[in-house]
Amino acid sequence: MSRAVLSIGANLGDAAGTVRAAIDALGPALVRASALFRTPPWGGVEQDDFVNATVLVDDPARDAAGWLAFAREQEAAADRVREIRWGPRTLDVDVVAVWGSAAGSGASGSRDAVFSDDPELTLPHPRAHLRAFVLVPWLDADPAAVLPGHGTVDDLVRGLPADETAEVTRL
Repeated sequence: MSRAVLSIGANLGDAAGTVRAAIDALGPALVRASALFRTPPWGGVEQDDFVNATVLVDDPARDAAGWLAFAREQEAAADRVREIRWGPRTLDVDVVAVWGSAAGSGASGSRDAVFSDDPELTLPHPRAHLRAFVLVPWLDADPAAVLPGHGTVDDLVRGLPADETAEVTRL
């Protein structure tokens, strides 16, 4: 069994509709979704604001690579083109964190975070702890969330510059 946090965003076309469609595509794997948020672009490329959401998902048939495959399938379905790093996009789905079943973890049934330094899928996402557009919606979906290796999402949000978190607004 694999549980994950995915960050979903778009800023071209019907961005809100595209984000909602990606959430709907999760079907029964969807555990919880944040509200949609309007967020400023990140990375210094001039472009329109994004619509972002963070989802909690669980699927016994998917591992970390399976979540990455889902992300890429959704981006392809939305005609995502990768021309400019951090540039405008029809859809961006990032795998933020993944947990797998913890063998021998005791009666609590706790799960272990997956850590990876693979360039195709670095886990947890290497910049998630710095991004209000990931953390604020994640906190909305799961107030008790923890980003492996970084601490509680609540603490991470409180550690961001106030102007960055203020720019992330619920739609």
